Amino acid sequence: MLPGPSVSTYVRIAVTALAVTGLLAAAPAAPANSSPTSASTVTQHPSSGVAVKMPAAVAGRLGAERTALVDAVAADVLSRSHDTRGLAPEAAVGELAAEGRKVVVDVRDVSGDWARGVAYVEASRRQHGAPEGWLYLAHRKDGQWVSGLEGDREFADHVAGSPLVGTAERQTMTAYAERKATPDAQASPAGALANTNGLLLPWMPDYYMTLTGGPHAHDGATGYWSALDFAGGNASGLVRSSREGTATSMCGAGGGWTRVIHPGGFSTDYYHMRNTTYYNGTAIARSALLGTIGTDTCAGGSATGAHVHWSLRTYDANYVGQYTWLNGRTIGGWAWWNGSGQYSGCGTRLGVTACPGTAIYNRTG
Repeated sequence: MLPGPSVSTYVRIAVTALAVTGLLAAAPAAPANSSPTSASTVTQHPSSGVAVKMPAAVAGRLGAERTALVDAVAADVLSRSHDTRGLAPEAAVGELAAEGRKVVVDVRDVSGDWARGVAYVEASRRQHGAPEGWLYLAHRKDGQWVSGLEGDREFADHVAGSPLVGTAERQTMTAYAERKATPDAQASPAGALANTNGLLLPWMPDYYMTLTGGPHAHDGATGYWSALDFAGGNASGLVRSSREGTATSMCGAGGGWTRVIHPGGFSTDYYHMRNTTYYNGTAIARSALLGTIGTDTCAGGSATGAHVHWSLRTYDANYVGQYTWLNGRTIGGWAWWNGSGQYSGCGTRLGVTACPGTAIYNRTG
């Protein structure tokens, strides 16, 4: 587990205009005793559309390497984002900025030639959608930073050797990164429970929430229908981990987006929460408290009414992390099936069909 940020040690790194030789240039760090508005404040610069978060201690250890590290991570993110893939970094940043969106690079810890953190591309705030985000590990080799985003070969290699990854976290993340799973069009109902390794719905077992959105794409638009929306019920609105694993608060302290990497090749995302618990590569148990249903949009998108947006992720055969299909898979004792359109699909269990608007009990078997 890595330490969380504190107000007294957090600095804001101002992102200026794009550098001629790099993606961005960072201004010198503020003094350690400066007083940012909050520990999770992100410096914004509309002309670049890029933002950097970095604790003062980390900025001090990186020194002049800050810009090169952020350049490497941001360029990697832009090459992986489905909205900017194929564009030159400068063009990609400009296109996102024109939509009021940013690339955010959060550098959380460094040790020698290693760095780790979280990076994401904000979703549009003009429509319903969800951000794209990754954990990353970076290694400085021969004077250059090599970034590995969660799910790619470099990330798997870095997990094996980085001193910033603990033993328990390494075991979980290595198993996850080495999974080779090419998504099929549909799971076999007979193998549905096994193919999600007993994942639960995102609240306490034997309590219920109301299904407000059946299987749909994570961003509500394109890709596999990997997400479900839940609200209300008798679980006090408390959002909990679908299984044990390693948890990370993607937006930092106070943000409403958490990712949990589980043993066996899956991870789960939870978005729009409030009153969240801060995790940073933290080992957690099944049903660990993550937060409360809410309308938070710390990384863009929109939310109407308090709910949790839950999504399933895995890797394809090329080690590329992605949101994956729910159709035919069992989560929380319910087999989930696509509908004729996004959000309209239902769950089935023991002859009962539950569609949007139905209260669903979370079952362990």
